[in-house]
Amino acid sequence: MTYTPPPRDARQTPVRINLLSDTQTRPTPEMREAIARAEVGDEQIGDDPTVNVLCERVADLLGKEAAVFMPSGTMCNVAATLTHCRPGDEILAHETAHIIAREGGAHAALGGFQITPLSGADGKFSPDTFRKALHPRSRYQPPQTVVSVEQTANIGGGTIWNKADLDEVVQIARSGGLATHMDGARLLNACVASGISARDMALGWDSAWLDFSKGLGAPVGAAIAGSRDFIDEVWRWKQRLGGSMRQAGICAAACVYALDHHVDRLADDHANARGAGAGSIANRRDRGAATRNQPGFLQPRRRRRYRRKNGGGVAGARRAARHDGRPHQGLHPSRCQRCDDRGDGRTGARHRTRRVDRT
Repeated sequence: MTYTPPPRDARQTPVRINLLSDTQTRPTPEMREAIARAEVGDEQIGDDPTVNVLCERVADLLGKEAAVFMPSGTMCNVAATLTHCRPGDEILAHETAHIIAREGGAHAALGGFQITPLSGADGKFSPDTFRKALHPRSRYQPPQTVVSVEQTANIGGGTIWNKADLDEVVQIARSGGLATHMDGARLLNACVASGISARDMALGWDSAWLDFSKGLGAPVGAAIAGSRDFIDEVWRWKQRLGGSMRQAGICAAACVYALDHHVDRLADDHANARGAGAGSIANRRDRGAATRNQPGFLQPRRRRRYRRKNGGGVAGARRAARHDGRPHQGLHPSRCQRCDDRGDGRTGARHRTRRVDRT
């Protein structure tokens, strides 16, 4: 097996509308201009003004004392657990969480941590499930140090954690002496959809972060926030992990632009996703029974059942899928991105949105 992704074959038909994931977004011309105009300095000595502005904005947005700019969301998660935990500690997270399913075993490889998977529908465990997973402190069992949630739950279908459940998880963690970590790769999608501010959503969580390279359309970057002492320790791990940069304002400028111009436009992505789902229902009804054995269409609930039964990911479920004739339940916002025929990443009324299934 090779791990290096192959380059795209130039002989293949170009993709004009790409709904593979919101990770496929590209910077708009205006964002590119902001990148070109960015004031820069040496981030490693605190001398990049654009990075400093971004960190101040994110800390204020999430209601935390400080924040640090990171190259990726995965590095935010890894640096957070390396800061919160010690080798041999136990982390609790949903069984489909990004820290379990999408980070290459980094938390075990780099920190010596074990992650206990918690079950639950749609990528979310219940507060009661979390409570029952806690055990008394004992020399026979690893110290339970952190509980992590993912807002929104990506593999769970982009579902949004209920605010009351988030608050209850925090209370249970506090009573058990655990730190709390929020993987907020698509936190602002949840905020726009629910009407709850990012500050309120992250209230009580010791660490939380935002990703800018998904629906917000920046080419790279994330930022994690927490107490000043926590962020100071994250900086040490950022250095160790190779995440400390130099003139990082080139990247941070895109993130600042996204906060200024793209947050409200996530609602456009949500509307496009709903429209794509409605169009899919109508199209399938028109095609009738002839499409019922067409491969590559798998309803979200059937896809989740397949994963639970067979342990496969989305790609494996789609390969094994056969449409069962039920109306399509639509695309979640996290599966829809801003993209049009001009290829510049902008949304607008001229969108042509359709679902693309990769089998």
